[in-house]
Amino acid sequence: MDSEKMSYNVGQAKGQAEEKTNNMMDKASNVAQSAQDSMQEAGQQVQAKAQGATDAVKDATGMNKQ
Repeated sequence: MDSEKMSYNVGQAKGQAEEKTNNMMDKASNVAQSAQDSMQEAGQQVQAKAQGATDAVKDATGMNKQ
């Protein structure tokens, strides 16, 4: 194998490794974003339930009257 062909093969392997690394980074980023979205949604649900519980207590105690 001459050095030119070897250099070409090394370049090819490097390019493939970089592409795989970029794909893995994209996937990791997507997973992180998805997890963040899920946490945000869960937080909003908890907040809504807490508000509902607060309103129920106010109704039960008569504190909700204008």
